[in-house]
Amino acid sequence: MSDLSAEDAKLVTLARATRARTRAAEGAAVRDTDGRTYAACTVALDTVALTALQLAVAMALSSGVKGLEAAAVVTDAEAVDVNVVRHFAGAAIPVVLAQGTGEVRNVVHT
Repeated sequence: MSDLSAEDAKLVTLARATRARTRAAEGAAVRDTDGRTYAACTVALDTVALTALQLAVAMALSSGVKGLEAAAVVTDAEAVDVNVVRHFAGAAIPVVLAQGTGEVRNVVHT
């Protein structure tokens, strides 16, 4: 995570901790335009399925957030759908993709 800013590294740490604590498939964290962070994990029930990133964005929205600065997702999946960030926060928002170890695989932009 050395190439990341301290704030983006914090997002990876939060996402990683959330994933580990819940033993979910994914953990995600987002940072709003005021610097507050929101972390969430995958929800996979018979009647509801949300990715960790979708839930983290929903948590931010439900708190009255007006925009996002960055996001991070910790997952074993090769790719992550970042459309929820794009639809809410617009283009050019960085989304850090990391493995369960915290090793950054990629940074994609919405």
